[in-house]
Amino acid sequence: MASPRTRDDDSDRPAKRARVDDQTIVSSSPRVEEKYEANKSKSILMDKNLDSLSEDEMADETQESGPEPARASDLYLDTINRAVLDFDFEKVCSVSLSNINIYGCLVCGKYFQGRGRSSYAYAHSIHDDHHVFINLETTKVYVLPDGYAVSDPSLEDISFVLAPSFSQTQIQNLSKPAFALKPSYDLQSKPYIPGYIGLNNIKRNDFMNVVIHSLLHVTPLRDHLLLSDYRGKESELLRRFAGLAKKVWNPRLFKSQVSPHEFLQEVVRASAGKFSLEKQGDPVEFLSWLLNHLHKDMGGSKRQNSSIIYSTFQGQVRMEAQQVLVRPDIAGNEKPRFDIDREIKSTVSPFLFLAVDLPPPPLFQDSVEKNIIPQVSIHSVLAKYDGKVTKESAGQLQRFKCQRLPQYIILHFKRFTRNMFVEEKNPTIVNFPLRGLDFREYLDAPAGHPPAVYDLIANVTHESAAGTTRDKESTVWKVHLRAGAGGGEHEKWFQIQDLIVDEIRKEMIFLGETVLQIWERRSDLLISNGTYDKISILASDQRQ
Repeated sequence: MASPRTRDDDSDRPAKRARVDDQTIVSSSPRVEEKYEANKSKSILMDKNLDSLSEDEMADETQESGPEPARASDLYLDTINRAVLDFDFEKVCSVSLSNINIYGCLVCGKYFQGRGRSSYAYAHSIHDDHHVFINLETTKVYVLPDGYAVSDPSLEDISFVLAPSFSQTQIQNLSKPAFALKPSYDLQSKPYIPGYIGLNNIKRNDFMNVVIHSLLHVTPLRDHLLLSDYRGKESELLRRFAGLAKKVWNPRLFKSQVSPHEFLQEVVRASAGKFSLEKQGDPVEFLSWLLNHLHKDMGGSKRQNSSIIYSTFQGQVRMEAQQVLVRPDIAGNEKPRFDIDREIKSTVSPFLFLAVDLPPPPLFQDSVEKNIIPQVSIHSVLAKYDGKVTKESAGQLQRFKCQRLPQYIILHFKRFTRNMFVEEKNPTIVNFPLRGLDFREYLDAPAGHPPAVYDLIANVTHESAAGTTRDKESTVWKVHLRAGAGGGEHEKWFQIQDLIVDEIRKEMIFLGETVLQIWERRSDLLISNGTYDKISILASDQRQ
């Protein structure tokens, strides 16, 4: 592989000349270029003739003809500087800002439009003496201003960084526990684990970064994106999200980090500015918007399993509602309850994530109580969906029960509420297990329903200044990700905050202010005679 070199190191390289078969070609002369093409054909024919010779004849031919002259395609490859190549940003010309027919300079990393005589890439090759360019769409490499294509095995790593591809076998290995034990290395020999790398926080987009990380660790969606080859009429949002997924899981990165700039620019456009790189936002709102847009862009409809989004995340919940009546025989402190003698309206609706309410923190606290953070178990907040707990809303009494659970459950903990003056934050800590959370209590399981035991794979937390008022200026979003398929005492978890990636102890995960969680249905359960038989729920399934 040719090693990178600086522009000043040109003692053994002609500035704008290439020698082929003892013919000197001046790059900027049209007539000489025609002569060059003719001689290039002769050179190719001679190479073919040499290939047909035996080793002895080859040695004789070499002795008679002297040393073989360097090919024009080889003369500039040593000027490529991989350290400056960054294909994460939006592919627009650095001069015209057009996104049509863009080429990347492999010497300085800048983007230019076209490669014809009047193009910006052509002018750059002459004025800056940079000659090797790659088409950002086709990954073909050209030498300018001569204009001929280059095919060399040493360029394959650049093409793979620009457009990574994955096989079915490679994807199957991503979910194995051993995957997290084999790091990859970037150009600086810095180790990293594909899929668990930092994402640039360009300005205030960390609330979107945690959602991107969480979704790209949902196995069916991740596999679908990594195997995709979107070159048709797919939306730009879907195409860029798939490209970002391939970069995050790329085992051959030049840098052990990825910038989501190209994808987020499309998010800003597609959302008409609802989500911005410059102001803090809500990851729950972004997740809801992104899932619905991806579902639509994948050709989804209102039908069940009409896209990979619905088949992965969509479940069904039944809501029963009854009008609240004021009864004189009810004591003042007694809560209203369902009256079986009156009409109860029942509706079944689909959901992509379940919202759970946190108990309100104490209003009045003394000096000791202020140092105590309220805590609640995840089962107590999930009781909202047991079909017994009632909730009063808009003059109606409501209760909920899940009818069908998806393969992946997204839980949203409603931590923020608005009033007329400020947006309040509930600092209550939720205690939860990392593995073996049983949802059967919250499910009217029909015959043949899959098991209802789930394991955590992603946990999004919020950090800000202490208090009960939301402070967006000091807000920090972090995500905890399970490495591989997890399991056992050697299960690894990583905490990612923008570019900072650290392995975290399991006992520390539930200490943050959780806002979003993604749970994966466990596959090691069997259904036998209508009952669920547990095969391998370990003692470590209890809260760490």
